[in-house]
Amino acid sequence: MNSETSPLFSSSSEPLQVTVLVFSGASLMCVASTIDPMRAANRVSGANLFNWRIVSLDGEPTMTTCGLPIAVSGSFDASKKGDILLVVGGFGTSDIARTTFTANLRRAVHNYQMIGGIEAGSWLLGRAGLLSGRKATTHWEDMEEFTAEFPDADIRPDRYVIDGPVFTSGGASPTFDLMLHLIRSRYGMSVALDVASVFIYDGTHASNDAQPLVSLGRLDDVHPKLAGAIRLMERHIEQPLTIGAIAKRSGLSARSLEKIFAKAVGEGPGRYYLRLRLKVARRLITDTKSPLADIAARTGFSSASAFTRTFRNFEGKPPSAFRAVH
Repeated sequence: MNSETSPLFSSSSEPLQVTVLVFSGASLMCVASTIDPMRAANRVSGANLFNWRIVSLDGEPTMTTCGLPIAVSGSFDASKKGDILLVVGGFGTSDIARTTFTANLRRAVHNYQMIGGIEAGSWLLGRAGLLSGRKATTHWEDMEEFTAEFPDADIRPDRYVIDGPVFTSGGASPTFDLMLHLIRSRYGMSVALDVASVFIYDGTHASNDAQPLVSLGRLDDVHPKLAGAIRLMERHIEQPLTIGAIAKRSGLSARSLEKIFAKAVGEGPGRYYLRLRLKVARRLITDTKSPLADIAARTGFSSASAFTRTFRNFEGKPPSAFRAVH
């Protein structure tokens, strides 16, 4: 649930001054989801509702994960004033040490009405102490480590979270939802609908919709029972359900569920479920230092040996070698 106390989310015709601080390693989609809704709002309204500038730490272009650089208008200056400061981070951002930047970020808070962390930008807000006592989120892949890193924050698996003058977003699509929410709250539903139409975007979610492990697109509409079965699997990674239990909860027979998976996914539900658990395990191996025995338990395996054997069968090498490579 949001705690929108900022007047920026109240109805107004006044333009907003926005600083977008982009770090190398950010996703191009996250950058676009932050900036393009503002551009489109200006276009459809015929007014400068948003005035933004893109900056980097050193004033040099930042490189996105796809290899495309983002041009900037200068370096980040904590003393400059504005309405919103948006920190867009990605791969490697969470590894940035507590340098002078975090101190500058704390100073910048006094010069902005709101500050937002986009995807891994939330790590920098946390390192600057801005999430203490607040609700927050980040990308679902980093959720467990993020929660451990910032125990004084109330970490939610939500798409985006607004708590007073601080907001955080879990990724590109949630950021688009967040920007549409800001446009709708401040400049009206008509402008927000026009902006969504510019991008033929009809998948707006609520802020507290959970981030899924598997993005199902429009599968909820096309095949709701299959989508429901996959969501059940997602929620039971550590203590897996039997396929019979999943079928029953989905309102299907086990045979019907097998047929649906074979036709729509190309494999049976049991194998798909196992691959989903191993996908989570693979992320934990590469992104954390958790012991393999702990990873085995967290992904529903009875022992480390059973986990290693199954992982090797699917990946072609044991988990320890996979971790060593990365």
